[in-house]
Amino acid sequence: MKKSEVAQMIDHTLLKPEASGADVARIVKEGAELGTYSVCVSPSMLPLEVPEGLHVACVVGFPSGAVKPEIKAAEAARAVEDGTDEVDMVINLALVKEGRAKELEAEIKAVRDAVPAPKILKVIIESAALSDEEIIMACKASEAAGADFVKTSTGFHPAGGASVHAVRLMRETVGDRLGVKASGGIRDGKTALEMIEAGASRLGVSASLAILADIEE
Repeated sequence: MKKSEVAQMIDHTLLKPEASGADVARIVKEGAELGTYSVCVSPSMLPLEVPEGLHVACVVGFPSGAVKPEIKAAEAARAVEDGTDEVDMVINLALVKEGRAKELEAEIKAVRDAVPAPKILKVIIESAALSDEEIIMACKASEAAGADFVKTSTGFHPAGGASVHAVRLMRETVGDRLGVKASGGIRDGKTALEMIEAGASRLGVSASLAILADIEE
């Protein structure tokens, strides 16, 4: 793949709790210069002025996902009001671990209702903390609830981030009906391309400069 093609699959991400307004301005500038698809920030950083062609994404229920569905929905609604183009929500992992598929679907649907199309909803399932069966369940609930993407990881969970295995399984589960976003621990071009080969259609990374430097024009 060409550097420009990979760049257009990247959500250039800054989610450190201590990130400042100056840090966000820096990633907006970098994203524009690199040609990334979007910048992904915390909702407190919205509204965000970006150059034409650069999209804005933000997270909700981040990073634990362990808040009530109505709180996630309210957070998502405010993010939409503040101009985000895309919302990346973290699921309540306890619902997956306890096999409560219908409740998980309802949670995602609550956020979907707050993020009306053409706004994009991505569902972070924290794949490194799940079994294969649980990954499949979370992907199916996300699709049933009307999500646009399933996403591997927050990058904050001690279990780890994206893996080729998880990305491949997620792609097999959702087919070409949903996007698959790989995030967490992708820091070089080789890993980024492996994730794309496995089925990722979007990459959530903070190391965009290093990743793109590894890829030929």
